Amino acid sequence: MSDRAWLATRKGLFEMRHQQGRWQIERSSFLGEPVSAVLPPGPGGTMLAALNLGHFGVKVHRSTDAGATWSEVAAPAYPEQPADAAGPAWKLVQIWTLARSGSEGRTVWAGTLPGGLFRSDDDGASWQLQRSLWDRPERLEWFGGGYDVPGIHSICPYPGRDAELLLGISCGGAWRSTDDGASWATRSKGMRADFMPPERAEDPNIQDPHCIVRCAAAPEVLWCQHHGGIWRSTDNGALWQQLHAPVSSFGFTVAVHPQDSDTAWFVPAVADQCRVPVDGALVVNRTRDGGQTWQTLRSGLPQEHAYDLMYRHALDVSADGQRLLMASTSGGVWASDDGGDHWQTVSLNLPMVHAVRFG
Repeated sequence: MSDRAWLATRKGLFEMRHQQGRWQIERSSFLGEPVSAVLPPGPGGTMLAALNLGHFGVKVHRSTDAGATWSEVAAPAYPEQPADAAGPAWKLVQIWTLARSGSEGRTVWAGTLPGGLFRSDDDGASWQLQRSLWDRPERLEWFGGGYDVPGIHSICPYPGRDAELLLGISCGGAWRSTDDGASWATRSKGMRADFMPPERAEDPNIQDPHCIVRCAAAPEVLWCQHHGGIWRSTDNGALWQQLHAPVSSFGFTVAVHPQDSDTAWFVPAVADQCRVPVDGALVVNRTRDGGQTWQTLRSGLPQEHAYDLMYRHALDVSADGQRLLMASTSGGVWASDDGGDHWQTVSLNLPMVHAVRFG
């Protein structure tokens, strides 16, 4: 059971440890600086943090001692934009997510705004834009969801298949490669975007998945929190089935039990302009049977005057599926040691939290 986690926030990266039955903040890095994504230590002990410094641009820092010290490494960079190129500017706006793949976890991926996927085979020392995806004509139809430009927020490697990767893009649907990124195909059949005209609502290239996660023990099973609700696939994204949860099926984040593909957690919110918990009560929806039935978990969570929203990456589950951590745009952090049945307040005054990751 993991006893370490990181919170990437608007004002720094915070490391937490689980001690004597509670989570405590142990140290901070990049205090006062916006950290948009964090990649916990891999098999070799290396971790990465992505910073979005506005006028000073996007920066990447690497640690080889589990976050005790950091050094700046290269940031992904787009090539020079051709004069006749359509679509968003070829300029890095933000690193939205970081992920590892491969049997040894040595390949690192960065999903970025404006919709580019970058690869590093040297722990972030250098990056290569995956032109096989960037140059597809379908990309020119992608558009921004929560941002002005489209972005890759979900990167789902397939355990045991080093060459396979599935992406979630807002707003560009789901895409899969089975040949180490040499080619890509949409993987959004079954999703529906009701914000589009009816004749385009099922177009796979304009779907808005808010977050996609894969079950580690049953990798054919994927869960998706979509702008239009909740979807699940049991055939590696070939077909998605819509599910309906209590309170609300709208939200941004999802976590799946690493060992039980039928168990997943969602944090519902009002859909969709007023992005706060329904009726001012923070709850978590959990299913243990693939979405057939649900439990709405409230114990230990604020049930009055709660206005906390969880971003796409602000909910995570430990490797054994027992510990959960979630953190909000209002700086609230809650933890559960029993799969969500009961929650403890860790903090109510941290900066806005962009991402939560277990070690």
